[in-house]
Amino acid sequence: MERRTFVQLLAATPLVTGAASPEATAGVTPAYRTVSSYQPATEPGMPGPYPGRVISIKAAKCLSEDGLQVNGEVVREMMDRGMRELTGDKKTIDSWRRFFTRDDVVGIKVNAGGRPWVVSHPEIVAETVRNLMAVGIRPEQIYIYERFEDQLNEINYTPHVAGGVNIFAAERANRRVDNASYDPRVYVEADFFGEDDTRSNMISLISRKLTKIINIPNMKDHGATGVTGCLKNIAYGGFSNVARTHYRGTSHTLSFVGTLAAVEPMRSRTVLQIMDGLRGVWHAGPFAATLKYVFFPRTIMFGTDPVAIDRLLIDIIDDERKRRGAVSIWDRNEKTLDFINGRKRDEDPNVNILIREPGHVEYAGKLGLGVHELEKIDLREIVL
Repeated sequence: MERRTFVQLLAATPLVTGAASPEATAGVTPAYRTVSSYQPATEPGMPGPYPGRVISIKAAKCLSEDGLQVNGEVVREMMDRGMRELTGDKKTIDSWRRFFTRDDVVGIKVNAGGRPWVVSHPEIVAETVRNLMAVGIRPEQIYIYERFEDQLNEINYTPHVAGGVNIFAAERANRRVDNASYDPRVYVEADFFGEDDTRSNMISLISRKLTKIINIPNMKDHGATGVTGCLKNIAYGGFSNVARTHYRGTSHTLSFVGTLAAVEPMRSRTVLQIMDGLRGVWHAGPFAATLKYVFFPRTIMFGTDPVAIDRLLIDIIDDERKRRGAVSIWDRNEKTLDFINGRKRDEDPNVNILIREPGHVEYAGKLGLGVHELEKIDLREIVL
């Protein structure tokens, strides 16, 4: 079976009963073979210098009353306050200097899948670029990147940032633009369902060019992982051939998300997490083609620990689902499953396409990527 045929089957094959992940039911983790010659930094970027610390900045005026327009001035204030609270510095520029120098080549990992409503907002990305330039980093040393070119084109970050900033995509519409986009020397190998292509290769931009990465995910529901936040954005957004982990009702996302995020040099180079929670998706994520399942947290979260932020995200999404009368992302009842390619799921928030695996966040914590226990998370909430 060719890879393209297999990927098509992922989208077209009806789900089957008995969909609980074998990892969850039997404690069996797939056999992973990680290949990388890169060594971890003395202090890897994940969990970084502030393990367990999460700064949450909420501002009602960051969006218009209907939630459709973003207020750039308020976003700037949120960004400044969040960075200072994270580091304890009095000046915002000093906070950024803790992470970056003028010699760094910086990647900004955006999330474009929830276009048009729930993406890494251009206002947050633009403010990130502005602060990097204030440190002395030239526009040519900054890369806004995502896997899929068509998604990036729809958002069009270019008018919002300085001339010279690079916009990079590894694939066009879930097909590789060029094999050179991925590094043949850095990959994770695993046979999930007998697929021909058993490797997921890291984007070459990450392994060969970038020295630092800023991760800007969104607050989103996800049909396989339960939520898609910091961990999934940096992991699934940084490797090829990842959709193969969930097939015919079974998901191996429980262990694969953290496994990918832990691969060097991604782990050491991802030094800052800025979660865009201006808008969020409470069902049918990670997409948001309409406003049907969009809600408005009006929040930005800051940290270096992706696990801690994602642990809080689990409750944010699950609480919103409960408020709307939808089943929990922890629900493992097979009777909630939709066997018709997700159409029922998109119509009914009490229908799932897979047994979700929000436990991927705890798994990543056990890999050393951050703090999972709520009682150990230092959450500092500020309302502007």
